[in-house]
Amino acid sequence: MNYSNFVIKTGTIEDVETIYNFIYQLAEYERLTEEVTTTPEELAKTLFSSNTHVHTIIGYYENKPVGFALYFFNYSTFKGKSGLYLEDLFVIPEMRGKGFGKLLLTELGRIAKKNNCVRFEWSVLDWNKPAIDFYKNLGANTMDEWILFRLTENGIDKLIK
Repeated sequence: MNYSNFVIKTGTIEDVETIYNFIYQLAEYERLTEEVTTTPEELAKTLFSSNTHVHTIIGYYENKPVGFALYFFNYSTFKGKSGLYLEDLFVIPEMRGKGFGKLLLTELGRIAKKNNCVRFEWSVLDWNKPAIDFYKNLGANTMDEWILFRLTENGIDKLIK
């Protein structure tokens, strides 16, 4: 594979349709398309507003978008420093296994280091064995002692009543 033909760029508002398409393709892969309620217009507002906390990078192979990552910074109270949280990573099916996912993760590692992050974390669905194996091969550890909790919009509404 000639990686000189692979370039990673920061996502811009001009990329919003591409980002939306990656998000939808990821939802298809994860069997969660019914969860996708956002639109390109909504993404343009939330990803590219002046006070956004969410960032994207897009990988291009031979000038064609082949993958993306969406991330934000969180905070470790125990360490007193920021961490980087990877919300989504997606490489189009026909380009998987070529090292592009690793290159996107490596770029995120550089971003984490540049921002003095003490952690780089993400979640993966328990049935997604290819992704789990990929992450373990990179040296990532599972955090089996932690259980993820989530309040959806309805749960938030119940909480604040």
